[in-house]
Amino acid sequence: MADYDESRLTVVDHPLVQHKLSILRDKSTGTKQFRELVTELAIFEGYEAMRDFPLEDVEVETPLEKTTCKRISGKKVAIIPILRAGLGMVDGILTLVPSARVGHVGMYRDPETHIPHQYYCKFPPDVENRTCLVVDPMLATGGSLTAAIQFLREAGVKDIRCLTIVSCPEGVKAVLDYDPEVRLFTCSVDRCLNENAYILPGLGDAGDRIYGTK
Repeated sequence: MADYDESRLTVVDHPLVQHKLSILRDKSTGTKQFRELVTELAIFEGYEAMRDFPLEDVEVETPLEKTTCKRISGKKVAIIPILRAGLGMVDGILTLVPSARVGHVGMYRDPETHIPHQYYCKFPPDVENRTCLVVDPMLATGGSLTAAIQFLREAGVKDIRCLTIVSCPEGVKAVLDYDPEVRLFTCSVDRCLNENAYILPGLGDAGDRIYGTK
């Protein structure tokens, strides 16, 4: 039984997402296809993460007549990948929102303590006025994601939405407990973490599989 706020968790379980995720998990999937699938899954998640963006009426002239249509009203977006694996999701979100600005948070995980250590952090200058989509394919312990949330809150950001491809209950709880306003979108909540803080069944090391550095 989950002991976190499920109302702030969205599992994107479209049949195509489940199909693509099964290929992503397969250890025989090559680097090129893995990278393409990460981009495609980021697009599916982006649709859900931005589903509640407000709309306004605009007048458009078609080849036949004038009509009233809808356009997104006043929302500015920033994409914040957690380096390095998060970079694999950026192009998918930019496909949906080409005008989005991109910031970066660089962290590495200590192999023994599993604690994240920051080595880089740079946001767009007006980040506090933007809806920030924090992207990272894997949500394991939640340490990197909660650190990124902290940096964004300190920068004045009010609307933070986190997009991951594969999560585990421990990481979901850590993120949702850490910040009572943040929202989380994922394609799967897997079984658990193993003793080395890898997600089971998971998909291995997303960064290594995206960049062919295994």
